[in-house]
Amino acid sequence: MSSTKLDAPVRRLTATDLSKLKGKTPIVCLTAYTAWTTRLLDPHADLLLVGDSLGMVIYGMPSTLSVSLDMMIAHGRAVVAASTRPMVLVDMPFGSYESNPVQAFENAARVMAETGASGVKLECSASMLETVEFLVARGIPVMAHIGLLPQSVNTLGGYRARGHDNGEAQSMMELAKSLENAGAFAILIEATRELIARQIHDSLRVLSIGIGASPACDGQILVTEDMLGLTGPKTAKFVRRYAELGREMSAAIARYAADVREQQFPGEENTY
Repeated sequence: MSSTKLDAPVRRLTATDLSKLKGKTPIVCLTAYTAWTTRLLDPHADLLLVGDSLGMVIYGMPSTLSVSLDMMIAHGRAVVAASTRPMVLVDMPFGSYESNPVQAFENAARVMAETGASGVKLECSASMLETVEFLVARGIPVMAHIGLLPQSVNTLGGYRARGHDNGEAQSMMELAKSLENAGAFAILIEATRELIARQIHDSLRVLSIGIGASPACDGQILVTEDMLGLTGPKTAKFVRRYAELGREMSAAIARYAADVREQQFPGEENTY
């Protein structure tokens, strides 16, 4: 009697898997907040970030500062449940990790336990080095975010590109190396002068992920809704629109509204 071999389940990528791609295959990263969108992203992305940008994209907040840990956990759980292959990281929201390493570990451990995510992302200044080291030593993979830091926009003087000043550029390069030494498996570089981002990438042994940084980075990330034309109309310079779904949705909704008002919907084919 012959037997058939069951298909092996898809294995989720890990920080170790992605690190092996450095210098070989560019890493595809996108944000994800909901199960429906995650299912569309799943076959194509290597890494999904449940970003605190959900505050603006999903909830209509003016910034990321009001996003709570509970919100991140709820969306993180949905993304993990709806995905099979990509590594899933969850942003640590403002106020959940800055106080001290113990606070950061307790909240990051809760995120991972309640969502099933494979790691966390932290916006990092030099004051976060001890925290990154503390988390990594306790088994939590960390992506360290430098450059434009949305959670620190009030102290950094707004949403401006970084690295144009020589002192700032030098500080960023030193910070990236320090975060690598602290154990971060990847450095996310946002809205940074291309030359400086390239120099940071060249100096790193760990992964560099760019968003408005350099094509030399090991991977690129965009907010999915920005890329699909579901936000705006004004977007950051580093966003490329791959579709204009917002316009298509608006037109479809207008057609539906007209059909209802003109009693063209529902039709005979839509009733029982």
